[in-house]
Amino acid sequence: MTDTAGTGALPVEGVPAARVLDEIRALRAADRPTHGGRLFAYVYDPGVAGLDELAQAAHAESAHVNGLDPTAFPSLLAMENALVGAAARLLGGGPGTSAPDVVGSVTSGGTESLILAVKAARDARPDLTEPRIVVPVSGHAAFAKAAHYLRVALDPVPVDPVTLRPAVADVAAAIRPETVLVVASAPSYAHGVVDPVAEIAAVAAAAGVRCHVDACFGGWTLPWLRRLGAPVPPFDFAVPGVTSISVDLHKYAYAPKGVSVLLHRDAGLRAPQFFAYADWPGYTMVNPVIASTRSGGPIAAAYATLRHLGEDGYLRLAEVTRDAVAGLADAVRAVDGLRLLAEPESTVVCFTADDPELDLFVLVDELTARGWHTQPQLAYAGLPASVHLTVTAAVVRRVAEFGPALAEAAAAARAAGPVVLPPELLALAGSLAPEALTPDLIAGLAAGLGLGAGAAPDRMAAVNTLLQAAPVRLRERLLVEFVGLLQRPTW
Repeated sequence: MTDTAGTGALPVEGVPAARVLDEIRALRAADRPTHGGRLFAYVYDPGVAGLDELAQAAHAESAHVNGLDPTAFPSLLAMENALVGAAARLLGGGPGTSAPDVVGSVTSGGTESLILAVKAARDARPDLTEPRIVVPVSGHAAFAKAAHYLRVALDPVPVDPVTLRPAVADVAAAIRPETVLVVASAPSYAHGVVDPVAEIAAVAAAAGVRCHVDACFGGWTLPWLRRLGAPVPPFDFAVPGVTSISVDLHKYAYAPKGVSVLLHRDAGLRAPQFFAYADWPGYTMVNPVIASTRSGGPIAAAYATLRHLGEDGYLRLAEVTRDAVAGLADAVRAVDGLRLLAEPESTVVCFTADDPELDLFVLVDELTARGWHTQPQLAYAGLPASVHLTVTAAVVRRVAEFGPALAEAAAAARAAGPVVLPPELLALAGSLAPEALTPDLIAGLAAGLGLGAGAAPDRMAAVNTLLQAAPVRLRERLLVEFVGLLQRPTW
């Protein structure tokens, strides 16, 4: 008899629905937990009962609606406009403000929003053959991706190793006649600190250059924290010179992935973002974002989430998140050898180790073994390696457990000692040019680190230690090769 399931996604005969769902649930069992406050990266859990079910139902209602043509599906247009309006109002725009004409678009995520912000700035200056963007090194890597995709030169600005912010004078010095966009973060993802947006926007405006504020991470938290009395510096459309802002709704608006909003101060600034094409015999194409066909599911789910939580709900969630951040920061301070890299200003706790016997990468593995999933960050340009915690509202229930777990993991990491790689491997990592990597060399490195086709090791400290030892360009090549090993088809 034929095996209907087969070994891949396309069996000879169809599989009953219940069995398919059981297979997916079995696969999901290997994933990090998306709920419960133990995963400090990638997911955003408000811990609100019933919210998942509401969002899933709303997603199902509009999953097959296509955002390609708003005249065919006015429901999606209405929900998009409502989301843009809510984001604009929260971020200092709309009627009665100094930015009454804010417009925007809903995108699939922060990376798309940032790529489109760069595209709009580049295409607004067709006279420039070699456009450039000025971005602090703490700006999200998606700006480098945008520069790569759009063939725009990237001018990085260093950040102070203590404040973790760029100096305004350095930003001003980096602006050239070919600069089309200057970037500030509110806050930076890695460290959670807010750049001096008002001053950066002022020097950009003085040079006649657009200024984009990447508030993908903090745009839906900083306004509520300000209402709770936090000293949040100016960062939104209330700041003269800010021409565009991005904010992800699938982060602290707690909508399912992937929904982001890109806002422009007026329609003229947004216009170059669009792509229109009529020089072919098919339908006339006009797209405000990168995708043409877009499912209405994520947009409907975001709309339902915002409507259900409301301003009072988000204010409550911000309050408990603030309390969780304070508790986690205290837990870090209580462990000898650990140090906060920055005093928390938003929803990030970022710490490093001053004790050479306490290997942060081993500490991360020890926390993972205890059910706590954190995000290691490699050292960069004088900034030490660190551990990043994205804190969400659901974490508040776990704060009391995290302190003892962190102390226990730190003790275990000290007992294990730092990762020691063979000297010849470290020497190779420090001297090898990316183009010198051969398939045999990559296979040998991967095998030595426990990386196999379709599988990653349970502990990543050795991998991170090797990446740490490698120069940036080699590090990038190794990452590509290692992830390529994981992404192999099943037959």
